Amino acid sequence: MALNTQRRYTARTATIEAVDEGLRAYMLRVYNYMASALLLTGITAMVVAQSPVLTQVIFGTPLKWVVMLAPIGLVLLFSARLHTLSFGAAQAIYWGFAALMGMSLASIFLVFTGESIARVFFVTAAAFGGLSLYGYTTKKDLSGWGSFLIMGLIGIVLASLVNLFLASSALQFAVSVIGVLVFAGLTAYDTQQIKEVYVESYGEATLAKLSLMGALRLYLDFINLFVMLLHLFGSNRQ
Repeated sequence: MALNTQRRYTARTATIEAVDEGLRAYMLRVYNYMASALLLTGITAMVVAQSPVLTQVIFGTPLKWVVMLAPIGLVLLFSARLHTLSFGAAQAIYWGFAALMGMSLASIFLVFTGESIARVFFVTAAAFGGLSLYGYTTKKDLSGWGSFLIMGLIGIVLASLVNLFLASSALQFAVSVIGVLVFAGLTAYDTQQIKEVYVESYGEATLAKLSLMGALRLYLDFINLFVMLLHLFGSNRQ
């Protein structure tokens, strides 16, 4: 009797250790994809910003609307077709999205000083790291945050669209403050949700594509948190 109990305990312990090891590898893959996409976005943004020809072509022509709206289309396509896409196609969409975001974000180098961009980037990285670590390690169920955060996100999108026409600095300040709070919450929430995806034990092929989706969610949290903080604390070029 004691031997059977010991065997069950040993098997359960081995299973838990296997899940923990697999989860760490899965989350590391997610973070690596996210960091690589941020690197690609940053390099693309700097290349475009330092080229007067590319800057004029992208921001001085109707092409700017393609650059601004195409990433939204790719996110929708990626989300809707994830399970039917091959892993290679999913990767192509993911990296294409990161490059297009770099073209779009090149505009921040034309508005803000390089020093303030670097400063806000490192502040964002530190904040993101702490929030994501909280989402990964906390025993608290954050699923209840979901509806509140989605409502806040919708509000930010609508207010930003309205401000395209109003160009109100007060509204932009309010959007940025609320945006920081919403994307801070989403960072912790999304990290926990990505973790739960692995615990639900999908097959390896599906997990490979879901790691890209998880990286995309965290990438968007990071970029949006960075942009909101930049609007609050960035120094404009004179």
